[in-house]
Amino acid sequence: MTGWFRRPRHASLPDPELRYLQCTFCWRSRVPVAGFETLNDAITPSSAEPCKEDDSSPLDAFYTPEQRDTILKLLNNATTSEMECVKLLRGRKSANIVAYRKEHGPFKTLESVVNVPLLKHKSAVTIFNSILNPVKKPKKVKIQLARFIRPEVDRSWLEDANSIVSIICGTHKIAWAHVDRGMRVLDWHELECPNFLRGTYMASLYLQDVSAVVSLLPPADFYIIEKSAISSQNTSLFPILAHLRAVEAILFALLETKVSPPESNIPPRVLNMMRVAVGRHFGLMVGDSRTSGAQTVRQLMTESVTQKLPRINFPSDLLMRHRHSFQLGSRQGGEELCDALLQAIAFYELLSESSS
Repeated sequence: MTGWFRRPRHASLPDPELRYLQCTFCWRSRVPVAGFETLNDAITPSSAEPCKEDDSSPLDAFYTPEQRDTILKLLNNATTSEMECVKLLRGRKSANIVAYRKEHGPFKTLESVVNVPLLKHKSAVTIFNSILNPVKKPKKVKIQLARFIRPEVDRSWLEDANSIVSIICGTHKIAWAHVDRGMRVLDWHELECPNFLRGTYMASLYLQDVSAVVSLLPPADFYIIEKSAISSQNTSLFPILAHLRAVEAILFALLETKVSPPESNIPPRVLNMMRVAVGRHFGLMVGDSRTSGAQTVRQLMTESVTQKLPRINFPSDLLMRHRHSFQLGSRQGGEELCDALLQAIAFYELLSESSS
């Protein structure tokens, strides 16, 4: 046991090995240092000489004449705002470069750039390479349709759809908007459901009200049902959440009459679209809450009459029927009608944006 952990009788440090420290200012002078020792007093003659700027400086030697001209052209002419696209040249560094140019004139060598405050060799090399190889940031897509449609459907099926019916379930009514691919409103209605949120949620009464709505829905390629953003953790709104989920389930069952086998290539006809996605598309979100879309719908109705290429086209009979429905203080219309139309428009516009 003692032989395994026995220390040598004569412990000694390893022989000193001569090492070098490189001058951080010019990269040329070297200061010899002995292992485990402080700086050696014997400085080589080359390291004792002061650093001098010349054409053979390391930074300039790393780049071709064309590359040096490109770098110096930007550093000598760009403003602080124009330098923001270059890596590490934001804020104080770009301001220091402009101030240095005014005081000392344009940069003649790449090595002279390290004289600017806050710029050292390592950061200078990063800046030079960023100027020669600018990184183009990809454009961010605001909302991708596939993320807010459930269940997932191949995009080609959605793009080939001739028309959709957008359905919104409320607490006492159901509204729908039938819109075709040419952004024309074909049908836009709502129906009162007297048995919603009454008594003990009788399943037969719920089925009766929802069946009455389904009997009035026009045929379409897809039926888009709004998916509420109410969280199940919010216990105070649990009765509303249970009501919406029950109506949603009945709609799925009545509209998706035939369930296709998983291996078939037939897409589902009934889909969910997230309420938050529609709110963000029209700028109706305030924090996590969605505001009324009545003002947006009024604007869309006005543009359909005043503009040659409106965002959505309304037939004259629907304009006449709903021309006063969404005025402030009006009780003739409802939020469900607004949301049904906005969801249909968002579906087509998000599909077009994500595919372009």
